[in-house]
Amino acid sequence: MNGVRNRAGMRRTLSFSAFTAVLVLSALAGYMLPVAADENGDNGDDFSDLLLPNYVFSTNYYDSFGTPDIYASLLGDPEFERGETVQLKVNIVNKGAIYGFKYDTSVGTDKDDYLLSMKELEYEMRRTTAVGIKVEMISGTPYIEVKPDTSIRTMESLFPGKIPEHPLTFTITISNKAPAGAYYLQLPVSYQYQSQVRITTNNVVRLGLTGMDHISHYNSANKTLLIPIYVKASPKFEVTGISGNLVVGETQTIDVTYKNTGELTAEDATVRMVVMRPLSIGQSVVRLGTMAPGESRTARFNILADSDAVIKTYGIDSEIKYYDEQGEITISDNLEVSVPLEIAERKIGAFELAFAGVIILLIFIIVNVLRNLKKYE
Repeated sequence: MNGVRNRAGMRRTLSFSAFTAVLVLSALAGYMLPVAADENGDNGDDFSDLLLPNYVFSTNYYDSFGTPDIYASLLGDPEFERGETVQLKVNIVNKGAIYGFKYDTSVGTDKDDYLLSMKELEYEMRRTTAVGIKVEMISGTPYIEVKPDTSIRTMESLFPGKIPEHPLTFTITISNKAPAGAYYLQLPVSYQYQSQVRITTNNVVRLGLTGMDHISHYNSANKTLLIPIYVKASPKFEVTGISGNLVVGETQTIDVTYKNTGELTAEDATVRMVVMRPLSIGQSVVRLGTMAPGESRTARFNILADSDAVIKTYGIDSEIKYYDEQGEITISDNLEVSVPLEIAERKIGAFELAFAGVIILLIFIIVNVLRNLKKYE
C-alpha cells in the first residue's frame, strides 16, 4: 500500500514539474522570438526592440488576405536612336488590394475585446503596402548598357493606389551597332509587406514595454517586371572595302566602298572625306546616289601626301549625308578610312642615265685602246 502511495506521489511531482517547465519555456519564448513590430505605425530603434513580445503576450483577432501588386511603366517616348544616351523615367505603382478577412479569435460580447479587434482591422489594412523597396534595371543585350551608378534605386514605401512623387531614373546607352526593333529591360523588384498583425495584451508590461499596442510580422517578396523600349529603324553605313595606298610626295587614287547595313533606304546620298595636313584632297565630296538596305557604292578620291609626311597608317574621317524617309537631311556617324602611307620608289633621273652612259662609253674606249696596243706589239 505504501508503494502505491509513493508511486502516485512521484507521478504528481513529475506532472507538476512538467507543467512548470512548460510555463517557463512559454515565458522564455516571449523573449527569445522577437518579431518586427511598430508602435502606432512607427518602427522603433531603441533598446526595447530587443524585447519585442510574441504570441505569449499578443492576440490575433483577424487574418487578412491580399498582398502588394507592383507594376512599372515608362514615362515619355519609348523610341530611341542608335548611339543615344538617355535617361529612362520609370513609374512604380502598387495595385494591391485587400480581398478578405477571417476572424481568428472570437470576441463574444466583451466590449474591450471588440474595440481591440476593430483596431487590429485598421492595422490589417496596411497589408498591401510595400516597404523597403529595391528596384534594379538589368539589360539582357550587349547593345544596351545601363550605367552602373544608376542601375539600383530604392523607395521607403509604396502605398496602393498612389503614384510616387518622383519617378525612378535610370541612364542607358544604346550601341551604334544595335539592330532596330524592340528590347526588354528587366526590372527585378524586391520588397517586404505586412503578413500579420497581433494586438498586444496587458501582460506586455511584464517586459517593461509601454505604449506598444500591436506587433507586425513581415514577409519578403520578389517580382521581375519588363520595360520595353524600341530602337528606331534607319539607314546605317559601314566601310566594307579600301583599295589603294598613299605615297610620299605623290597623288594616289583611293577607292572606298560604303554599304548601307541599316533597315531603311538612304535617298540621294553623298560622302565627304575630311583630310588634314600632311594630306590634301582634290575633290572631297562624291555622290553615291540612293542606297537601299544592303546596297554598296564605291567612291574614288585623289589624295596627295606631302614630301615630309610621316610614314604610318592614316585614319581619314568621312561621313555620308542623305535624305531620310521624312525628306529630312541626315548625316551619318563618322566612318574612318584607314590608309597606309609608303615611301616612293626611287627613280633614275636623266642626269644619272647620261652619267652612266658616259662611264660605259669611257670603259668601252679604254678596252679598245688596250686591245689595239696589244695588237701592234
